Amino acid sequence: MSYTLQKRIDEPFDEIIERTISALKEEGFGVLCDIDVQATFAEKLDEEFRQYRILGACNPELAFEGLEEELALGTLLPCNVVVYETDDGTVTVSAVDPSALIGVTGNHNLDFIATDVAERFERVLESL
Repeated sequence: MSYTLQKRIDEPFDEIIERTISALKEEGFGVLCDIDVQATFAEKLDEEFRQYRILGACNPELAFEGLEEELALGTLLPCNVVVYETDDGTVTVSAVDPSALIGVTGNHNLDFIATDVAERFERVLESL
């Protein structure tokens, strides 16, 4: 079972970051955090790494519904979307598969949220 939804794109990294953030916004997600892994590894470890950003995406309405049903769900939030350079020079955008993520709770009352988020993430990827 895969735990991500992915799309590979042959366009500049920074452009894909901006388009991804914009597409997430169109689907009702804000980016709560933006972690530049390359910069962090350079600063903290003095190590070089490919361009790699982790975007912590959250749809407040869906998060509220999920937390009302399962208070500990916050340990799985926000939903991460990563954008990274691949070895062949393309860029991959990879979003966590909400069904796999929420499936760990064993709470089937959350299935509708997982389905909704998955559909939104699929539209984000399709738009890139």
